[in-house]
Amino acid sequence: MTHPLRLPAFRLLFTGRTLSALGDAVVPAALAIAISRATGSAGALALVLGCAMVPRLLLLPLGGVLADRMDARRIALTTDLVRCAAQLLVGLELVSGTPRLAHIAIAEAIGGTASAFAMPTTATLIRGTVGAEGLLRANALSASATSATRLAGPAVAGALIFTAGPGWAFVLDAASFAVSAALLAVIRVRREPIPKRSMRADLVQGWSEVRSRDWYWTSLVAHGIWNGTAAVLATLGPLVVHRRSGGDGLWVAVLEAGSVGLLLGSLLASRARLRRPILTGNIGLASYALPLAMLAADAPGWLLVASYGLALAALGFLTPVWETYVYASVPPGVLARVTSYDWLLSLAAMPVGYAVAPLAADSFGAAAPLYVCSALVAAACLGTAAVPGVRAARADPGEARERGRAAAL
Repeated sequence: MTHPLRLPAFRLLFTGRTLSALGDAVVPAALAIAISRATGSAGALALVLGCAMVPRLLLLPLGGVLADRMDARRIALTTDLVRCAAQLLVGLELVSGTPRLAHIAIAEAIGGTASAFAMPTTATLIRGTVGAEGLLRANALSASATSATRLAGPAVAGALIFTAGPGWAFVLDAASFAVSAALLAVIRVRREPIPKRSMRADLVQGWSEVRSRDWYWTSLVAHGIWNGTAAVLATLGPLVVHRRSGGDGLWVAVLEAGSVGLLLGSLLASRARLRRPILTGNIGLASYALPLAMLAADAPGWLLVASYGLALAALGFLTPVWETYVYASVPPGVLARVTSYDWLLSLAAMPVGYAVAPLAADSFGAAAPLYVCSALVAAACLGTAAVPGVRAARADPGEARERGRAAAL
């Protein structure tokens, strides 16, 4: 089997995606610090984050339809250019020294809209450059590279923020999107033409593909709950840890352990040969109950760090394994629509987690929502083992495709 990086098209795609992932990894810290410096308001930061998240969630299904109907490479190239312009606008606003919140919010909304059309193209681009046989290696490489950028991103962000200023982090992100667009312009991606139908029919067909596979939609429910509880931990974690001995330094250690876990998990996935990949991955996700419980119980810092690293290693392992199985199981002509619903269901609970966590903590204390989330994520992820399709999901891509065709009929 040819290694994916020996294929010129995938090599260019991989380089561009990795550079843009590094740029994106730099932005969160820069955005939080920049908005805090400019406004001193947590509400202002929530507004900006919401402006990016809401259009992304609302437009993901439409993005999936267009990625299947049209040339996914051109869509990805165009959205890279749009996001380049949006991040450059934010960077220039911050570099000017007098940033206007409305301009930043509008730019982030534009970037979030573009990402709704960009995200569904990923599956089509990878499959179109490596074929079905190289999916696991290609997905594991992409996941490992993304995990590595999450390790490097905070360090790069810190260097830029405390030397040149946070605005230059956005300029760097804009440059990464420009390079990615340039690389996309010169590659060729195999396409799977689909019959012309109405927009509604395309949306319905994509949803039918998801609903017809019990292993898929039940796993997505569990993944959505996982992300919702992750939002709760991300909201309450810094506040809870800040009051402890070790404070902010301990929280940085927790995040770094998570980044290391993501990287190690994705590297392990490239070598794993699992008989039941979906069952194994979902059971691994249940380990996220541990850091939630450790944080609620005020456990020793090393236990919190270790449990969070373990939980993120399970996520790093699941991501390429899950993507490979989905890409092999779903017909190519509907793949972008299916993955757009995948993203939508997986991410939909995050805004709820962000909003509910502070309210619940104010009413019942931080420990109560953390314990509830710990029980919820364990029950949801372990509960997928009761689904026949999850237990029956085997690793062989040809077998997965045949099951997918039979289910669609």
